Amino acid sequence: MPGGRGALPLGGGLVGIVATVLILLLGGGGGYGVDSPFEQFPAETRPAGDSRAVPGAPDPESELVDFVSFVIGDLQKFWTEDFQKAGRTYERTQLVLFRQATQTGCGTGSAQTGPFYCPADRRVYIDLGFFRELATRFRAPGDFAQAYVLAHEVGHHVQTLTGIAAQVEEAARENPDQRNALSVRQELQADCLAGVWAHSTYERGLLEEGDLEEGLTAASSVGDDRIQAETTGRISPETFTHGTAEQRARWFRRGFDEGDATACDTFSEDI
Repeated sequence: MPGGRGALPLGGGLVGIVATVLILLLGGGGGYGVDSPFEQFPAETRPAGDSRAVPGAPDPESELVDFVSFVIGDLQKFWTEDFQKAGRTYERTQLVLFRQATQTGCGTGSAQTGPFYCPADRRVYIDLGFFRELATRFRAPGDFAQAYVLAHEVGHHVQTLTGIAAQVEEAARENPDQRNALSVRQELQADCLAGVWAHSTYERGLLEEGDLEEGLTAASSVGDDRIQAETTGRISPETFTHGTAEQRARWFRRGFDEGDATACDTFSEDI
């Protein structure tokens, strides 16, 4: 399992700056809102025999789009208010829904890569088909599992706005042999930030019984060790870029328990 200060011989610069950025820019708090705009893929043509074409029949895709819109809106409102408490301005990200592939500021994005955040255009991208894969391949069903995924990607947006992402990239260029280890710490921090938002949903009475467990299951289901074991039959810690199943669930839970982004300093302590 990668981690620990010994794995990151970066000196005090990155650790000190990242911790300081978190303390200065982020604090506790919460909010609620569903007023976030997003881009959506074009309407899909339904086969004549598709039951969803019947007037009044439920449309699972439409319901999922509504849910995703709600979650993104709530995340945006939460971080807007969180930044405001520190006297800073939160720049809203935009969620882009696509099918199969789409052009992004970071190149061509595809459904095969799963949800991702592009720092170049500061947008979150997701093919909604991933949520089916999350429930089946990764065995992490449930609304809050889906919410965790979105909250994690918005966590990367927070890292971009606070300058953490740029500092990590600079450190990786200076220490290329530590790029993977730095990536793990950055991803675990995004998990923790997702947990901070999740804490606010608990405080506001939005969580239902079993929701937190769904989020924890989703976090652990995408651990590097679990994915490698299932796809290759072997685990190679030196190639980890996101953290183990245990680490991901633990940092998400830490953010949830603390409800404060200053608890998400994955750069100056053991992970």
